[in-house]
Amino acid sequence: QVQLVESGGGSVQPGGSLRLSCTISGFLLDYYAVGWFRQAPGKERNGVSCIALSDGSIYVEESVKGRFTISRDAAKNTVYLQMNSLQPQDTGVYYCAADLTIPQALCTMPGGAGYWGQGTQVTVSS
Repeated sequence: QVQLVESGGGSVQPGGSLRLSCTISGFLLDYYAVGWFRQAPGKERNGVSCIALSDGSIYVEESVKGRFTISRDAAKNTVYLQMNSLQPQDTGVYYCAADLTIPQALCTMPGGAGYWGQGTQVTVSS
């Protein structure tokens, strides 16, 4: 049974930073991609950044390029999302998800993801 557990959310002021962690238990083939998704209040869930477990190739959504960095630690079975220069529009629930696909496909078609975490709240406000 694969489980994804997010942590690291919280409240920060604009310009602040947070690092989210997605810890994976169970077994995922190297062919899987893991990604982070954001759902703002009243809006759809959208892909933010996704990474391939095999080679570390990544996809980054345009609005977070240069601010968010996704990475993986195979030894810890964890995928991270470092978020810098946070803005109010980054507020939302952040979910981790995984599927047997490539990063761009996972991030742009989140409805196809087979495994989801429970989400962690990120609030950016002054």
